[in-house]
Amino acid sequence: MTDWTEPGVMTDPGEYAYLFDDLPADVPGLFRVVQGLMIHEFWADEYGVILPDEPPRETVNLRRVSDLLEAVVRRDDRPLTVAREPAGRIATNCRGFTVMAVAMLRSLGIPARSRCGFGAYFTPGFHEDHWVAEFCDGSRWRLADPQLDSFQVRRLGIGFDVTDVPREQFVVAGEAWRHAADPSRYGLSAIGEGGDWWIAGNLMRDAAALLGVETLPWDTWDGMPLPASSFDGSLFDQLAEATAGPDLDAVRRLLPLPEKVHNEQRDRDEVLTSAA
Repeated sequence: MTDWTEPGVMTDPGEYAYLFDDLPADVPGLFRVVQGLMIHEFWADEYGVILPDEPPRETVNLRRVSDLLEAVVRRDDRPLTVAREPAGRIATNCRGFTVMAVAMLRSLGIPARSRCGFGAYFTPGFHEDHWVAEFCDGSRWRLADPQLDSFQVRRLGIGFDVTDVPREQFVVAGEAWRHAADPSRYGLSAIGEGGDWWIAGNLMRDAAALLGVETLPWDTWDGMPLPASSFDGSLFDQLAEATAGPDLDAVRRLLPLPEKVHNEQRDRDEVLTSAA
């Protein structure tokens, strides 16, 4: 369990660790803290918020929790337990909510890890690209979606406990690789993309996250399949099996982490562990 209770490359709060001193000890309460600090860039208008152009919308490209926390307190230096109004929250995405929640869970001694895969609860008949947290409650590992506040739960008509997401509702990338009946229904419906190549890319991101390096959803690197490309699926068969355990030794052997990634949103190469 020590792999999941110590901060990782991206989830280390660094000099802002003191901000975690007064966090609530229950998972729902902790998730409410996360939701009071951040706003999903694609949900902002639902909250009546118009996000400005870059910056400060560039906070979606922050990889490290320490940099996310810096952005939070730069805008509002009150304790994290004070929920900001939607317009005062920093823009992020599902991955941002996830790494923040994982960092907070670990600070409380709760084993937690980030998982990349696909959510079935956003678009009927489609599994959307998504990230969630996974934590151990003392007896089993539970998937939990820290992005889903009460407003989103109502809007999406969600009937399950967001701190115990059914595994048919969030499909971890490796499971999608092994069991997706129609891979074209796994991807991002807003841009009409999906398929084996998208599942394989998220499988690599999930594997990297298990090794403590949560990449951005649009980070790509060598070996990641491209749209409409042919590729050898044997590596992904092995990676899907290794991430199911997970077997971290096998994951490390199969997926050497790159020093740099290509940020597709910015269209430039970036050092993987850099703040930018």
